[in-house]
Amino acid sequence: MESLGMYPTWYVPYIGSGWVMGITGTIHILASHTSIGASFLFALLETKAYRENKPWLLDYIRRYGVFLLVFSYIWGSVTGPGIWYSTTVASPRGISGLIHNFVWVWATEWVFFVTEVIGVYALVYTIGKIDAKTHLKLTWLFAIASLETLLLIIGILSFMMWPGGERWYRTGSVLDAFYNLNIFAQMSMRAAFMCVAAAVVGSIVVAGVREKERRTEIARFIAKMGFVGLAALVPLFFWYVQTLPPTAKIILAARLPAHTSEFLIGMLGVTALYLAWLAWKPSWLPSPVAALMTLLLLLFGLWPEERSRESLRKPYVAGQYIYGNQVISRDVPGKGIRAELPAIQEHGLLALHPFVPVALKEITPQNRLEAGRVIAAIACANCHSLEKTGLLRPLPAKFGGTTDPQVVRAFLDGPLYTGAIPYMPAIPLSEKEREALAYFIAHASEAPTSLSAVGAKSPNPR
Repeated sequence: MESLGMYPTWYVPYIGSGWVMGITGTIHILASHTSIGASFLFALLETKAYRENKPWLLDYIRRYGVFLLVFSYIWGSVTGPGIWYSTTVASPRGISGLIHNFVWVWATEWVFFVTEVIGVYALVYTIGKIDAKTHLKLTWLFAIASLETLLLIIGILSFMMWPGGERWYRTGSVLDAFYNLNIFAQMSMRAAFMCVAAAVVGSIVVAGVREKERRTEIARFIAKMGFVGLAALVPLFFWYVQTLPPTAKIILAARLPAHTSEFLIGMLGVTALYLAWLAWKPSWLPSPVAALMTLLLLLFGLWPEERSRESLRKPYVAGQYIYGNQVISRDVPGKGIRAELPAIQEHGLLALHPFVPVALKEITPQNRLEAGRVIAAIACANCHSLEKTGLLRPLPAKFGGTTDPQVVRAFLDGPLYTGAIPYMPAIPLSEKEREALAYFIAHASEAPTSLSAVGAKSPNPR
């Protein structure tokens, strides 16, 4: 009997590993998207300065560039590795699958990223020290390198949603994976958001420009860029929705929290008003207000959007063949990958998992509760908090807080076993494993605190 190619489970009490990845990723995305949007803002502003003989615009570019070195490149340098660490320990097979598909794409992206980093430093520190035409070329090189990093990363991110059809499963080709159905819609939508982010964050620097006429001209220029991005977001979103897999459309229609759309629509309105204010009365814009607007964009715009995008992938983490719990759900002949669900159904999850303690390989009345906790950690914890007070879709709450194992067991025996729910993975556990998992979930509904240590109290035995 072969083992599954699984890794140890990383579980963070209450918030789950998902929120660790989400918080880190959202901060990183604001930093990176602002940088890419700002690169084109710099290129357009410097072109304007060159053509209209307005060298004072370069001072704003320099100041925004210095701000960007901290806001995007220091934050990005911290949160970028943070994403790699958290995703690697939380979803090792997902990351492995992406690397095996896109190793050379990622290598190419790093070439452009290094060019981008060198470019922003050169851009900032050579203003006024080299001739204007050469510096303008350098700024456009920075913008193009930034755009290339976006294109390459979005090819990977869009594959995580789905390959767009059956072709990649047969061929295993990196081009079939990269040029999927979702790539250009997602890239366009993100590019529009980058214009908005660059304008909002750039307004922090605008607030520090003292000369009234110059401040007004810069403010109206970046507000115009922000409005273009904002106006494009709505139609691009509807295009993006059309490129989603059927499961994602079901989740979008019925499973996202009600406040998600309210936050996003509200944030569109607030951002439009802010940009209008920026263009109309830039002299009334103190730096703290601009900083507050950036924070609002992060909390009520980017966070719900990124959380929704992650939810739309459920139950998969990559390519619609790796579940969020790391189980391979289907054959991928082009990569020589075989589905693991039949083996789990035949032998059981605990028996096949290489990191399950030997004492739990065989479930007994004495270890049933602990075995149930381990099964929940392996099969459920990527998407659910195990504590009833957890923040990430707490597992006990999904069963209405019942303390009756038989109520839980009915779900485990039916929809979960067969995979009948489109946003949930199929988990064909053995009969004893389903009994242990039901027993644990019923116990979790009674447990008052963290489940890092399983207590001895038994749930309602009915």
